Amino acid sequence: MPDPAAIQLPDDLRPSDGRFGSGPSKVRTDAVQRLAAAAPTYLGTSHRREGVRVVVRRIKQGLADLYSLPDGYEVLLGNGGTTAFWDAAAFGLIERQSEHLSFGEFTAKFAAVTRGAPHLEDPIIVESPPGTHPAWKGSDADTFAMAHNETSTGVTMPVEAPDGRSADRLLIVDATSAAGGIAVDLTQVDTYYFAPQKAFASEGGLWLALCSPAAIARIERIAATDRWQPPSLSLLIALENSRLDQTYNTPALATLFLLEDTIQWMLANGGLAGMAKRTAASANVVYGWADASAFATPFVQKPSERSPVTATIDFEGVEADDLAAALRANGIVDVESYRKLGRNQLRIAMFPAIETSDLEILTRAIDHIVAALQK
Repeated sequence: MPDPAAIQLPDDLRPSDGRFGSGPSKVRTDAVQRLAAAAPTYLGTSHRREGVRVVVRRIKQGLADLYSLPDGYEVLLGNGGTTAFWDAAAFGLIERQSEHLSFGEFTAKFAAVTRGAPHLEDPIIVESPPGTHPAWKGSDADTFAMAHNETSTGVTMPVEAPDGRSADRLLIVDATSAAGGIAVDLTQVDTYYFAPQKAFASEGGLWLALCSPAAIARIERIAATDRWQPPSLSLLIALENSRLDQTYNTPALATLFLLEDTIQWMLANGGLAGMAKRTAASANVVYGWADASAFATPFVQKPSERSPVTATIDFEGVEADDLAAALRANGIVDVESYRKLGRNQLRIAMFPAIETSDLEILTRAIDHIVAALQK
């Protein structure tokens, strides 16, 4: 077998951009150029002054427009990404007990956070095998936690509460890889939280949460009790600072700028419906190729559960690691499988900033490399 790294793709099998990672994801080149142009008066300035606060204000308004934010909903921002938000939710959003749908690495991690919180009752965890998603048990928990899209396995599921929502039953949704790429009705959600380094084509280190009035009331009520919360993880402090168009501690200004730029790009290109149309077209390319292939198969068996933003593709008769090595040698990067899933597969991002035409070229490049490896 030839050395995978020695395989050279012809020019017509090289995408215009070789970044297909599931996070951090492709950052749009024109956004980076605008950041460079703004750098002398933006980067290295105070996040509590108008130059940065206006960017935060535009992010909040842009997300409100993108999601047609219902009356009373607010946009919260904080530092640390989705992982930090899990900790913040355990301190300041879950009152007594949570029920979790666990169907991959990231949904399991949030469940583990609440299991370890000494001030909470043990969570109720409903699991299903990787490549599927479970259904709600429907307990008397006060918080129900799920992911709109499980990034590790490429499974998506409908956003819906088990038995209706109320002030005593909040639905909180991890949208880290879904937000910006999959449509959602926020009237059905109390907290839709995410980080910007995936579909929003920005950098990491930030979390955002779209919160209903019931979620805001829960945050304020818990903060008024004697439950201790670290200030950096206090959702009440995040709420108060977000209302001032800032974060509690210093954010990465490049992350904010790139996020705001992408939100404006999304709004100018059809809004959330336009982005969902882009990802659906890309998903049709990737899954259609895999379904027709002699050596590739979609890992997620049910088409209705296949993610439009993260495709996981199994391979037979060829090592996926060899494919990834050959692609990387040709400037096509970050399609390796999720490390803990342990399957012979590639994981391919299909976020809005990734061109559908580049994904079509990627599938043909994989066919070319497979043929070369099997000589």
